[in-house]
Amino acid sequence: MLAAVNASDPPRASPSDLEGIFQRHHSQVFATAYRMTGSAQDAEDVLQTVFLRLLRRRAELDLSPSPVSYLHRAAVNAALDLMRARSRARQVALDEIDVPLANGHPATSPQRRQEDREMRGALRQAMTQLPPKSAEIFALRFLQDLPNREIALALGMSQTAVGVALHRARNQVKKELHSIVRGDAS
Repeated sequence: MLAAVNASDPPRASPSDLEGIFQRHHSQVFATAYRMTGSAQDAEDVLQTVFLRLLRRRAELDLSPSPVSYLHRAAVNAALDLMRARSRARQVALDEIDVPLANGHPATSPQRRQEDREMRGALRQAMTQLPPKSAEIFALRFLQDLPNREIALALGMSQTAVGVALHRARNQVKKELHSIVRGDAS
């Protein structure tokens, strides 16, 4: 995957290597970002950010052993960065998502769709208050629907550590949601 310039230089990813990575994985990065941000425009921004970062780091680019895991984590982290930046600037603009929140059935009434949009927005806002690693684990579990075992493998953690982190993150998100719903969050 890496092309060496000469024996004394460190291996560098060639433009064709990066193009191949983009061609094979851009849809996965976009989908991950879209599920996290709820916005196609934001997902495009995240996609661009992830691959620009790869381009800038191509001298040290090593996606082994799993490019899919690396890019997935990069998309989650870039999406969280974007969401945090918007939250700090108080410019969180959430697009309508036609995917149901949790119950598996599309909301049928306009009121229910609005409630689901508001809940998604509150959840995203609450996630921005989590520490980066906790937010990543929370997103992988509850937004990407990965089991704890896969999260542990992807992040190089034990399943127990993932479970503990999820428990803490879930409790913090609950507190943040409660604060948001009560109107305490500014």
